Amino acid sequence: MSDTSSPNATLPSPSAPSVRADVVVAGAGYVGLSVAVAIKDAAPGLEVLVVDAAPAGVHARDERASAIAAAASRMLDQLGVWRDLKDEAQPITEMIVTDSRLSEPVRPVFLTFGGEVRPGEPFAHMVPNKALIGALRSRAEALGVAIRQDSPVASIAQAPAHLDVRLGGVAAGETIATRLLVAADGVRSKIRDMAGIRTVHTDYDQSGIVATVRHERPHEGRAEEHFLPAGPFAILPLKGNRSSLVWTESRREAERLVACDEMLFEIELEKRFGHKLGAVSLEGGRRAFPLGLTLARDFVRPRVALAGDAAHGIHPIAGQGLNLGFKDAAALAEVVVEAARLGLDVGSLDTLETYQRWRRFDTVQLGVTTDILNRLFSNDNDLLRAVRSFGLSLVDRAPRLKDFFIAQAAGTTRGASPRLLQGEAI
Repeated sequence: MSDTSSPNATLPSPSAPSVRADVVVAGAGYVGLSVAVAIKDAAPGLEVLVVDAAPAGVHARDERASAIAAAASRMLDQLGVWRDLKDEAQPITEMIVTDSRLSEPVRPVFLTFGGEVRPGEPFAHMVPNKALIGALRSRAEALGVAIRQDSPVASIAQAPAHLDVRLGGVAAGETIATRLLVAADGVRSKIRDMAGIRTVHTDYDQSGIVATVRHERPHEGRAEEHFLPAGPFAILPLKGNRSSLVWTESRREAERLVACDEMLFEIELEKRFGHKLGAVSLEGGRRAFPLGLTLARDFVRPRVALAGDAAHGIHPIAGQGLNLGFKDAAALAEVVVEAARLGLDVGSLDTLETYQRWRRFDTVQLGVTTDILNRLFSNDNDLLRAVRSFGLSLVDRAPRLKDFFIAQAAGTTRGASPRLLQGEAI
């Protein structure tokens, strides 16, 4: 792992701000919008503003899909968002795990999971990203949250009782005075750098290829994760005879696959996907994203809080990146709302350290777990193959252990979980 840092870019306070807001959220992705909706829904008196570096309409063109755990869907239901997603959400009714080489004609199933955490409640749903962002955005706007696109944060400056946030893009030169700035601006967060927060980073020299495919036969809601020497190949069910792929390869091989013509791509895809669902064809485009582990050493600074990928970027091997971000959103919103109700400063370090204590251990634990899993499964070592195959088979024969892993994946384990993730109002 390498330790990265940036000079503290917090500047002396500039001239008087032109806009004031209690909370400014930087980032109009699912984490940023969830934070804004959760705070505004529970504390209507707080002024919440969302600013985003991307031009208008970018998020609506995202063709990817994400696995939303049961706890996250409870939160979205409590926030009045899930009802707009039900028609797009595909329940995952079963999960199977295999471990084999690409050349092997048969892929033995080592582990199977039932898909319900309780009767009628799947442990996860697959939802298209553009539907998720669209529903969160509509709810935010209905609550009175202003959303400004093409307005990146250019600099931040500490003042005695607030933070001055200067914008760029179409709002260049405009300054917002806020008690709290939430950095939900992604794994390469510029606000994290501005706040002088260091990260620990490991590069896996892998990329995750994401694509949507159409197939002849129905998937029956079954998700599959094939552990291949280059990394996991996940098939995740979507509505209709369609599936979302998260395909891990070495960075060089991923670049070749994304750049080759569609016929060659589909040939390589068929080798990994198999023929169980009939003929498979690519639907839409394909993209590759570099994979690594990035963990922020601190989640907060005075009047600045990191959430989502700005605080942690993990390998998709466990499918928990999005749900980790929802946990951040639920915890941060609860801390901010309770502070506001008590008349406390929502951006003070004392307030924000409650959020940091709540989320940092869980984040580091999951980051280390995914790192170990990736190193264990993304190889062709015969000894490691034997060990992991034995381990998977052992788990498959232990119902209580399987129930534990399902609860972990669903986010429904007992403990100090934020109220929203339990389906309760803040």
